[in-house]
Amino acid sequence: MKRRQGWLFFIIFLLTLSVYLLINYPLQLGLDLKGGSQLTLQVIKEEGKVTKDELEAVNSVIDKRVNNLGVSESNLQTLGGDQLILELPGEQNPLVASRVLGKTALLEFRIQKEGTYTDLKTLQIQRLTIKELIEQYSFAEKSQNDNNLKVIQEDLKDIEQELNYASTSNDLYEKLIEIKKYVDKEITNLFIKTDLSGKDLINAGRKQEQTNSNWEVLLTFSNSGGEKFAEITKSIAGTNQLLAIILDGESISEASVGNQFASTGITGGSATISGNFSAENARELEVQLKGGSLPLPIEIVETNTIGALLGSKNILKSLYAAISGIIFVGIFMIFNYRILGFVSVLSLVLYGFFNLAIYSLIPVTLTLPGISGLILSIGMAVDANILIFERIREELYDGNTLTRSIDSGFQRANSSIVDGHITTLLSCFVLFLLGTNFVKGFAATLGIGVLISLFTSLNCSKNILRFFTTYQYLRQKNLYLPRNNFSN
Repeated sequence: MKRRQGWLFFIIFLLTLSVYLLINYPLQLGLDLKGGSQLTLQVIKEEGKVTKDELEAVNSVIDKRVNNLGVSESNLQTLGGDQLILELPGEQNPLVASRVLGKTALLEFRIQKEGTYTDLKTLQIQRLTIKELIEQYSFAEKSQNDNNLKVIQEDLKDIEQELNYASTSNDLYEKLIEIKKYVDKEITNLFIKTDLSGKDLINAGRKQEQTNSNWEVLLTFSNSGGEKFAEITKSIAGTNQLLAIILDGESISEASVGNQFASTGITGGSATISGNFSAENARELEVQLKGGSLPLPIEIVETNTIGALLGSKNILKSLYAAISGIIFVGIFMIFNYRILGFVSVLSLVLYGFFNLAIYSLIPVTLTLPGISGLILSIGMAVDANILIFERIREELYDGNTLTRSIDSGFQRANSSIVDGHITTLLSCFVLFLLGTNFVKGFAATLGIGVLISLFTSLNCSKNILRFFTTYQYLRQKNLYLPRNNFSN
């Protein structure tokens, strides 16, 4: 008796723990339920095919960038031999992710060539002017002011004449971007490469500048990188030469090194990039640098956005399907098995709470295929109860007592239930090992459900049933047999 009570208290404890986990650790929803963005990334290689190792290396860098970007429950998988599929649940603006993920993030530190002071100053002014024109263009587009757009176009012609460069695009915005890239490239050409690069970087961070609202990016080098940085800054300290920090061929920041560093250089193994960054730009650069450089460039060839409204509709439909299924199963079980059916319904409720608690604890990202796996596992849990209840009825037909019939019914059905669940688990293992992402979600939820079904059908149902039989008025055989068998 004490042992039965112990099991009951343990089941109640598990139920309480499950409710606590579900309250404090909400279920994670996949792209099809939560909404978000799906990006198809093409890996580009000029000569030859992309090798498996190269694709895995790109996959690793993209994965790091996504994690640093703060997009939870993301999914990244390969497609063919040279493409990647990236899912970003909850991210409704794929442009934010594409700006970060699409860049190669090749970080370089270069020293200004001697005798290029005037050229650099001119290009810096032109770069600043182009940035201002881009901002003015965005404002003019929002306000739909054609006069401002004409003024921007005239200013752009003057810059093209100064640069002796004619843009090839007909679109004004594309012209601005094209000329900005040209100016960035011209600035970069005024600097000489050093042996210090992003490979010597071990960390990146950001903070807001104390004097204004701009942000700056903090770099931390390895020991060898710190020594290189000290030597480089020592060589140009107190001169007119500037140190440029270049990302993907674009000069982000050009800074002078004070005369006080002429003897030792800047030591400490760290540096700061101050490029008048906004909070968003600083965060993007931080993510790119933390993730490392892409071994091969990538191009975003397709972007799909799934709205949160569609996701909420999927959740409601799945919820209605699950609740309807449980209700109909419950009605069938109670009508056909009476007290035994009611016990199975209680066992299913426990099964549902235990299942969802495991999903939130692992955690399992729920998708529509995953929910279908959950609903299918509910059917298996009911099937196990039916096997047990039919054995109990057979014992009652043979004239055994209720207590002996219950013990014998569970014992006789035990091997069949275990064998059926093991074969299903093997199928889930194969599906998870060889299947695609959605198939893996289905296999994971089904597998977890099968394991919990073993516990609820063989343990919870048995202890709840034994608890019921402690009450005299619930020990009548007619409460356990079909209505047309009361006389038995």
